[in-house]
Amino acid sequence: MKMLDERERRQALACLPGWSHDPMRDAIVRDFEFGDFVGAFSFMTAVAIVAEKADHHPEWSNVYNRVCILLTTHDAGGLTAKDIELAHKIQGLGPSS
Repeated sequence: MKMLDERERRQALACLPGWSHDPMRDAIVRDFEFGDFVGAFSFMTAVAIVAEKADHHPEWSNVYNRVCILLTTHDAGGLTAKDIELAHKIQGLGPSS
């Protein structure tokens, strides 16, 4: 899978509110905040199902009501269309803010 170039990365991020580029990892990242731990964990469960179906898994962390997600394609060495596709699916699962 080919890595995204700068133009492709900018275009993709323009359609993903709240996501930003991590140049050190050539990844995209976003923090999600929920009302409580159960909301955060429910979101993580939904993301896990989508990620498994896509055979593309996020790097993430959870502290109480916050979930931080990082997407990059390790096999390609950076950001690819696969990350953008998963980010769009995750957008649909997160809080509506």
